[in-house]
Amino acid sequence: MPRRVVTTVPSPPRTKRRTTRIRQSIDIDMKAKRRFQARLLTWYRRYGRDLPWRKTFDPYKILVSEVMLQQTQVDRVIPKYHEFLERYPSFQHLAEALTEDVKKTWYPLGYNIRPLRLHSIACETMARYGGTLPKAPEELLSFKGIGRYTAGAIRSFAFNEDAPILDTNVMRVLYRIFLGAGDPKTLKNTLWQLSEALIPKGKGYDFNQALMDFGAMVCNARDPYCLLCPMKSFCKTYPFEPKR
Repeated sequence: MPRRVVTTVPSPPRTKRRTTRIRQSIDIDMKAKRRFQARLLTWYRRYGRDLPWRKTFDPYKILVSEVMLQQTQVDRVIPKYHEFLERYPSFQHLAEALTEDVKKTWYPLGYNIRPLRLHSIACETMARYGGTLPKAPEELLSFKGIGRYTAGAIRSFAFNEDAPILDTNVMRVLYRIFLGAGDPKTLKNTLWQLSEALIPKGKGYDFNQALMDFGAMVCNARDPYCLLCPMKSFCKTYPFEPKR
């Protein structure tokens, strides 16, 4: 019986897909990354909100806006932002004010620990830095009342650095589009890494503002506009179905 000859045909080389790897084994497809960056910035140029704190690079004014926006809707913050800055236009003015007066000016935004922390930051900025807020992340994080998000926002919006941010809106956008599985609350470290990895070099300011607007206006919590979303072709949760 003749011996059977097996001829092995080599498989064609597999084309490697370029990815950006971050910890916890999350790979970002480079094409999806570039599409996301380009589409988000294009969307922002057309639909981005006209907000008063986007007309300044003053670290003090950026800080005031960021603290006010914690747990408070934008439309409630805008008039109070103008009123607060008219009364306390600088770190020095705020540091010299009585805390009771600061709380009265803050009313009715609520969460009244915020004006006290803002006043404390002003006093510390005057005492330690001569009224100039530092931009080094470790120095910003040394202030009581400045956490990781606020430090990133100040670095990005006041000092034009490519610093990552992760608030509720940003977390929701990145989780839905790039992860789509697991509990977002347990994936915060991964989402922080994702936020940083996605920033186009030199465009951190616009990119971060765009992320927040996109989360507020398109990829919102309860009723996202999936059919109109420019990311739907590669979104991990499209079409989004809210939990009943």
